[in-house]
Amino acid sequence: MKLNCPSCGALMSLDVIVAHDGAREAVQMAMNLPAPLGKLIIQYLTLFRPQKRQLTLDRVADILAELLPLILAERISRNGKDHKIAQFVWAAGLKEIMIRHKDKPLTTPLKNHGYLFEILISQAATAEAKLEAKVEQQRRQPPAREQDQRSGGMKNVGEHLAGMKAALKGQTEPTISFSELTAMAKQKELERNQQSETNHE
Repeated sequence: MKLNCPSCGALMSLDVIVAHDGAREAVQMAMNLPAPLGKLIIQYLTLFRPQKRQLTLDRVADILAELLPLILAERISRNGKDHKIAQFVWAAGLKEIMIRHKDKPLTTPLKNHGYLFEILISQAATAEAKLEAKVEQQRRQPPAREQDQRSGGMKNVGEHLAGMKAALKGQTEPTISFSELTAMAKQKELERNQQSETNHE
């Protein structure tokens, strides 16, 4: 039974796939990848198809054998330097190269994965920068509980002060004595000063 891949154009036989060690292992590895990656890799294979010929099964197996271990390891080497490439970056990079090819066709067939690697490295750097910015923002922003405690403390002082004013007008009974209210305000001021000294350290 002959099969022709609708994406990459490779002509293959089920019997040959089973008998071909490289193809069988590559297909097994591809099946273990997250769903979006498998489809994107098949689309990427089209960039290696010769103009007037179909991709051979050997060539498909070679390309998959080159890419799949790198995707699973989430790491590539480029110009003597290692780069961590998470699988979500691989998906974004494969999408990006196909978008660029659609907007401005690349010179095909591609001879290697250099162009894809450049895209992956750039997108990985962008993702890392966004993550670092988010971590820094969270570090600078006090925990929500601490903010609630601060605002809650001042709210209590304000409520007691309003109660004192109402009591002075004879509208209600005071909920706290003036000395207690003064002590509370001094305590909050001391806490703010201590927090300010900690931040300057």
